[in-house]
Amino acid sequence: MSKLLRGITAGWGAKKLGGGCLSTIIIFLLLWWVLGHFGIFQ
Repeated sequence: MSKLLRGITAGWGAKKLGGGCLSTIIIFLLLWWVLGHFGIFQ
């Protein structure tokens, strides 16, 4: 369940912050790592 919430949050943030296709993917991966690294959805 935590990975699902982390994915939804990272996807929403990437959609809001990303401009193009590549930048959206990079922002998604960055947000996925940050949310997992700090244990926000543990």
